[in-house]
Amino acid sequence: MDTGLLEYDLPGELIAQHPAERRSDSRMLVLNRAGGDLADRRFADLGEYPRAGDCLVLNDTKVIPARFYAARRSGAVLEGLFLGE
Repeated sequence: MDTGLLEYDLPGELIAQHPAERRSDSRMLVLNRAGGDLADRRFADLGEYPRAGDCLVLNDTKVIPARFYAARRSGAVLEGLFLGE
């Protein structure tokens, strides 16, 4: 697999910091493989896509809370991310 094909620009303001209040309102990006077009859809629309014979794989992997905050005695607030084990 050419991992270079997986590189793309993603503006920080488009990265969700908290889950949607209603999970069905979560956004998903749908690729039409035949035409190559992209559609910005909601998770509630997921049922429109599977066809007979398709296989849906779900991932319920737990993630560690990687973001942490700290404060200096001076009052400065720090934010950090754990990037590996």
